[in-house]
Amino acid sequence: MRLENKVALISGGARGIGAATAKMFAQEGAKLVIGDVLEEEGRQIAKEIADGGGECLFVKLDVTSEADWEQAAGEVVSRFGRLDILVNNAGISARGNVEETSEAEWTRTMDINVKGAFLGSKQAISIMRTGGGGSIINISSGAGIAPQPGTSGAYAASKGAVRIFSKSTAIQYAVENIRCNSVHPGPIETDMLRATRPDENNLQTMMGRVPLGRFGRAEEIAYGVLYLASDESSFVTGSELVIDGGRTAQ
Repeated sequence: MRLENKVALISGGARGIGAATAKMFAQEGAKLVIGDVLEEEGRQIAKEIADGGGECLFVKLDVTSEADWEQAAGEVVSRFGRLDILVNNAGISARGNVEETSEAEWTRTMDINVKGAFLGSKQAISIMRTGGGGSIINISSGAGIAPQPGTSGAYAASKGAVRIFSKSTAIQYAVENIRCNSVHPGPIETDMLRATRPDENNLQTMMGRVPLGRFGRAEEIAYGVLYLASDESSFVTGSELVIDGGRTAQ
């Protein structure tokens, strides 16, 4: 198994890409802690993993709270004694052009998408150091590389910040064998996609911009995260893994 005896912490693990990643990690032998503000859904994912023979603990985690991250990190150490993998997956989408974006919407998007990745990495690095290294995977977006005309400026800016933050982290901690990479999904068939774009015509327009002609599946992103979490990517750090059906290649 590709993650046998490794310990992983995944934020936003209650649904979508986070849940798919957690289930895949468990199948590959990882011991898991998943965090989310969605407690009922998160506990259900943890139960499904445990029922399938895996080991998974759920913790309530608001990624904008340093205290929540400290508690989550403490649970990881208390339960498993180490941390090998952090997946900063929790995030929100946003809609509207620059003039339509309120200061509150801008701040909330930045806090969850960027501050969350910073706080999670800050907690994980010290634990990984004691274990001789680790892998941090930050979920960015294709919008962090090439926004579309209708992409929210707040969302694109937040995901671009995650992209550069990943590179900075990689350079700062490479000497300690702590790797950091970003993953850039295209449009993925998730609850968040449907919630932010309920109009079917809008969805079809978005799909039309994907050369492969369809939305991705959460599992297709999870496979990329699995690679970056595993020892197969031991020489990969500060890089971007784009999984978007060809959208940003145009």
